[in-house]
Amino acid sequence: MTTKRFKYNDGGRALAGFKGEASDCVARAVAIAGEIPYLQAYKMLADINNTTSGTCSAREGIQTKSNTFKLFMANLGWKWTPTMFIGQGCRVHLKKEELPMGKIICAVSKHYVAVIDGVINDTYDPTRNGTRCVYGYWSKA
Repeated sequence: MTTKRFKYNDGGRALAGFKGEASDCVARAVAIAGEIPYLQAYKMLADINNTTSGTCSAREGIQTKSNTFKLFMANLGWKWTPTMFIGQGCRVHLKKEELPMGKIICAVSKHYVAVIDGVINDTYDPTRNGTRCVYGYWSKA
């Protein structure tokens, strides 16, 4: 029996009335793993963007390395676990066997993705056939 590794999930984006292409992976991942409406996640992230400098937006990308974003995630009850360290190379890949069970939000190169019990929940399969490195992940504290 093959284990399902990917489930199409836009986090409620279409239901909220959003159309077209967007780089809103952070809003989608927060909505999916946090079990909150997409529009709520989108608006909270837009508010964060208004407090940080830069040209990012909830629709076109969030500066996830900012202290404001880290505080936002902590306030939602999420804890950061790094999985990649300088000089150590990739040790955790975006695949069920290497990730913890439960609801997590993984940070990979230029993307954030919700993973629920090892199943990718996103609008496409970002695993690169199990070779994509995970820099770290957010989980409920």
